[in-house]
Amino acid sequence: MGRLVVSDLQMHYKTRKGNVRAVDKISFTLEPGRALGVVGESGCGKSSLGLTLLRLLPKNGEVVGGSIRLGDQELLQLTDEEFRKNVRWTKMSMVFQGAMNALNPVLTVGSQIAEAIVAHEQTSKEEAAARARQLLEMVGINPDRYHHYPHQFSGGMKQRAVIAMALACNPQIVIADEPTTALDVMVQAQVLKAMADLRERLGLSMILVSHDLSVVAQTCDDVAVMYAGRIVEYGPVEEVFTNPLHPYTQGLTQAFPDIDAERAPIVSIPGTPPNLINPPAGCRFHPRCPLADEACRRIDPELAEKGRAGHKVACLKVSDDGQAAEVKFA
Repeated sequence: MGRLVVSDLQMHYKTRKGNVRAVDKISFTLEPGRALGVVGESGCGKSSLGLTLLRLLPKNGEVVGGSIRLGDQELLQLTDEEFRKNVRWTKMSMVFQGAMNALNPVLTVGSQIAEAIVAHEQTSKEEAAARARQLLEMVGINPDRYHHYPHQFSGGMKQRAVIAMALACNPQIVIADEPTTALDVMVQAQVLKAMADLRERLGLSMILVSHDLSVVAQTCDDVAVMYAGRIVEYGPVEEVFTNPLHPYTQGLTQAFPDIDAERAPIVSIPGTPPNLINPPAGCRFHPRCPLADEACRRIDPELAEKGRAGHKVACLKVSDDGQAAEVKFA
């Protein structure tokens, strides 16, 4: 199983008004068996990053630079057909946001999983069906429900069935895009437990895209905080969430309710994310940052390790030894 190394990845959406820089010079490494959480506000590029890695972009999406290496293979050098046959679903797969949209309502759930296996592996329909039953059991669904339709499954069961489909061809990496959206707390916990168990049992690597910091804290080893198409903070999940250095990360953690604290109003970050067709010069967060000065408006900070090993941040206000001013958003 190889490591995934993403370097200076850039993906733009072409529109009539200009190119939207949805993924802009993104770099990270996913070691085998590790789980990386990707968090940030809506529109920051989280889902676009996942779609870029799997080449599932709409027609107006285009990779314009960078590198994606899995093991010793450069994925961006593969043709679309080579990628479809040799990478998508077999080495990297995806759990899409909203299980209802990922399952065909007129086909049984088991047949959809079996169909994915037949499409990518040289196997008979009977062998694929047997494998699909095993996968359903693996995610906690009675294999006797192979012939049931999506409308006969609960929300949590549908999400687990989609996870089973993502595992159909034994991938090394699973990208999960908001896998617990629209699920109640109890069902969400069941889905997260199923994913954690599968990671441990199968040795999977995972990229979890989520707006929910608690889900990432519970599930992931590392976290990348995205803002306006870029990673602004990166590191071990416990270190980043207990010692956030970037003002944006501090704002995200303050906006999340603390069940142990006294009752208080939920804080939000003032302003809105920038237009990614024409993003602001310098630090892209400076129009919303209470610490911003003239240097922040001119200099585009690089993502660099500061303080503890593995903790990276892109902010001029953080010293090389990891000292950062505490920011309070009103």
